[in-house]
Amino acid sequence: MSRGLLNPVLVAAGLGAFAATAPVLAADRYPERPIRMLVPFAVGGNADLLARIIGQKLGESLGQQIIIDNRAGAAGVIGTELAARAAPDGYTLLFTASGHAINPGLYTKLPFDTEKDFTAISLVGSTPLIITVNPALTAKTVKELVALAKSHPGALNHASAGNGSPGHLAGALFNSINGISILHVPYKATAQAFTDLISGQMQVMYPSATSVLPHIKAGKLRALAITGRQRSTLAPDIPTAGEAGLPGYEASIWNGILVPAGTPKPIVDQLHATIVKVVQTADAKTRIAGLGADVAVSSPEQFSEFISAELKKWNRVIKQSNIRID
Repeated sequence: MSRGLLNPVLVAAGLGAFAATAPVLAADRYPERPIRMLVPFAVGGNADLLARIIGQKLGESLGQQIIIDNRAGAAGVIGTELAARAAPDGYTLLFTASGHAINPGLYTKLPFDTEKDFTAISLVGSTPLIITVNPALTAKTVKELVALAKSHPGALNHASAGNGSPGHLAGALFNSINGISILHVPYKATAQAFTDLISGQMQVMYPSATSVLPHIKAGKLRALAITGRQRSTLAPDIPTAGEAGLPGYEASIWNGILVPAGTPKPIVDQLHATIVKVVQTADAKTRIAGLGADVAVSSPEQFSEFISAELKKWNRVIKQSNIRID
């Protein structure tokens, strides 16, 4: 072989070794440019506001700008698909919500795999729902509401902000656990549902703590229980569903951050450590609490397991309740 020619086997081996180390080298320099945070929800909503609080803090800590990119539509599917198709280099983050684990049961086909196409980073927040009734209803506790529904089958209605919404699924889970049938009535907006709940046309609702607490404090509506594991810092006097006699009932709205599958582990680890640090600062906690959410963090493994458990839970509820969107 001529000295001027390169051995193709050695060349291929060298290129392979370089390709294998390239992600590690890139991770060592990460981040070198602004990072996009895809938010698959509209500007101004709770998820968007929460993402902006965390994005600002994360950018300050990483030394790079976090660009919030709102891609609303199809209950979060549009923005989530963009994240699934993005390069796995740490420069695209997905700020997701509980609908991420609900949509697979609602839609016959999604343009991505909810688990396989993403790597979990961490939970960042949780907003509890509140089992809420019209004050004229005789039920003053969760147990009394269940008893009332059983003694008057088909007489009670529960309002929500739409088919497939967290409030709809929370009501379906409540029915399933208790073996009752409180009829679901979807509305186009939460405000419209509140109007009919306050007037007495609707009897039950499962809204977020953020949206309903002003009505509860004004005496226009009655709270029976919080749907989270712990009492809310915004309303510490309201018992959890477990404390109210309904163990195992949880239906909070959660938010977390994912990246495209295949993102190098050093980058995943760096993002996780930084996100956990920034959301637990005093300023971030105060601002997040102002949105009605509680800070919630986890390891990537814990978040991945949590999503899997949520998928199983909501798939079961959706099938039992025969809920479909498409």
